[in-house]
Amino acid sequence: MSNGVDEAVLQLRNITKKFGNFTAVDDVSLDIGNGEFFTLVGPSGSGKTTMIRMLVGMDRPTAGDIILRGQRINDVPAAKRPTCMVFQSLALFPHKTVGENIEFPLKIAGVDPAKRRARADELLAQLRLPMDYYGKGVNQCSGGERQRVALARALAFDPDILFFDEPLSALDFQLRKALEKELKDIHRATGKTFVYITHSLEEAMVMSDRIGIMDFGKMVQVGTPHEIYNEPSNKFVAQFMGEVNTVEVERINDGRIRSVSDGSEFSVSREPDNFERGFLIIRPEIVKIGRAAEDLPNKVQGTLYNDYSLGSRIQYQVRADSDGYQWLVERLQDEPYEGKLDDIVRIGWRPEDSILVSD
Repeated sequence: MSNGVDEAVLQLRNITKKFGNFTAVDDVSLDIGNGEFFTLVGPSGSGKTTMIRMLVGMDRPTAGDIILRGQRINDVPAAKRPTCMVFQSLALFPHKTVGENIEFPLKIAGVDPAKRRARADELLAQLRLPMDYYGKGVNQCSGGERQRVALARALAFDPDILFFDEPLSALDFQLRKALEKELKDIHRATGKTFVYITHSLEEAMVMSDRIGIMDFGKMVQVGTPHEIYNEPSNKFVAQFMGEVNTVEVERINDGRIRSVSDGSEFSVSREPDNFERGFLIIRPEIVKIGRAAEDLPNKVQGTLYNDYSLGSRIQYQVRADSDGYQWLVERLQDEPYEGKLDDIVRIGWRPEDSILVSD
């Protein structure tokens, strides 16, 4: 799968990585744009970590080419590439100060001390760290501050691309959410190309210009957050996005499908090419319940079995009378459904609010 962009800084051409008989990355082609925030996301074992290890130069592909600004870099070691990695562990030097950590790559490169200090001061200001942090011990910094120090060190040598290996995964929820927005702000301020890996699609949706979803070594879909959410390419992507209603269906004729489990018929507004059998995807937040569902063309009757508070939303579980399938419906907390558990209810949705996928 290749996804061209107007100005590609990094190109992958049929990249494959094998470990013995095991294929960790399977024939992936991809273009990453100059200045783009691109996120690789997938479950454990999907191949995303192996992919980024090849991109940063820690592993070599078994087959295919990695091209950086027109030059093949398969055999260029990590230290010789104009790229930098921010690890999950951050890998800061605990015995050094903030300033010494930031300046470290410049010191190794033989940059004059005065120029190193000037660059460190510039990065402290850019990443909103107080100037007096230059002499502060890195272990005296909070988790969020250490994240910014690690990013400042990565930016010190002015790399073409910054790679991120799940740098927020070990943080608590509130700090992680704050740093997601900060990273996006920093990306915009620097104009650098960011390539980020995470197992959290929610994290990817917040920060990314585009997302590449991997599964079993394959790149199964690449697109903007809007495209990934509204036009998932298959059942895996739709379900990876979060809880959805998934019904196995078969085609009757144009615009009509039938549930495989109980024969219920539904209308759809879009069908994949040559669709005969697959899955109907309906997101819980677009499903109506009670009187709001009565006039909709697609309806199911069932029993209101349970409800769950999800912060700003309430999720209702409705067990269909026909086959016992457990439908999920979500409403805002300030617009709750007024029915009681064990009530017989109708739920429904518009044809244009559902998605058909072939597998």
